[in-house]
Amino acid sequence: MVNRMRFLTQRKHFKDLNEQEIIALAISSEEDDARIYRSYAEMLRAEFPGTAAKFEGMAAEEDQHRKRLIDLHVRRFGDTIPLIRREHVAGYYARRPVWLVSNLGIDRIRTEAEAMERDAERFYLAAAKRTTDADTRKLLGDLAAAEAGHQETAQRLEQENLDDETLSDENATARRQFILTWVQPGLAGLMDGSVSTLAPIFATAFATQDTWTTFLVGLAASVGAGISMGFTEAASDDGELSGRGSPVKRGFASGIMTTVGGLGHALPYLIPDFWTATVIALIVVFIELWAIAWIQNKFMETPFLRATFQVVLGGALVFAAGALIGSG
Repeated sequence: MVNRMRFLTQRKHFKDLNEQEIIALAISSEEDDARIYRSYAEMLRAEFPGTAAKFEGMAAEEDQHRKRLIDLHVRRFGDTIPLIRREHVAGYYARRPVWLVSNLGIDRIRTEAEAMERDAERFYLAAAKRTTDADTRKLLGDLAAAEAGHQETAQRLEQENLDDETLSDENATARRQFILTWVQPGLAGLMDGSVSTLAPIFATAFATQDTWTTFLVGLAASVGAGISMGFTEAASDDGELSGRGSPVKRGFASGIMTTVGGLGHALPYLIPDFWTATVIALIVVFIELWAIAWIQNKFMETPFLRATFQVVLGGALVFAAGALIGSG
């Protein structure tokens, strides 16, 4: 059974690696990590030069680790290093794709770098237990200690490249980018979905008093508005000059939040009783409008009373229009 499972996975288990393969795996891992750090540095250089310099320094340290491992391999096994990488070893820690982490913001990138060092430390501690050669055990132990000490290295590099003013500026830039790329399009979508669908949904509700028909109209209006808002946002600005970020991200934020805003008060009409569904839908509308006012106040720095007045008044007028049209 064990042999069959190994055949199915097409990967070796860590415990089955010999010492040469362990060193080769460490070499390729250090090379990959240095490449990841340099990718982070390149992505962040324009807007976060201090953090980019920190990652360049961390990449240089990974290069030194790789050189020491290669020197050890040459002394013990010769110049030919076996090709073995993370994906060849079952259960070995994996790295998230750079593009995925970069989409989550600078704080997540910093957190991911810390996790990378912890993973590498655990690997070197486990690898040191698997070797009988004194020099190899010493080097692997030293590298485990170095990975553990990278927190101090990261802090030192941060102090060298990120003074309080620079760090504050970078955090402000990251917040601004988050607002422009995600919050602003999402808020526009939520407002459009919550307010613009009020009229057709409640007009249908009062005109037919049929909950299923009202739900279908609400579903169609919400999905249609979401698709329209998503494509409009993505096509309106490529983000190159405005600095608003990826049009795809903005399109998804706007489209999804538009759909969510409309579905919020359409879903209660899955309840068969008309008045029960309508009362719940009105409660949902109230929550949606207050949520919009809160987001405007928190992220867009709109005074809360003004945001509340604008959103609630606008929503009330649209609802009244729909109810009057449906009742007439």
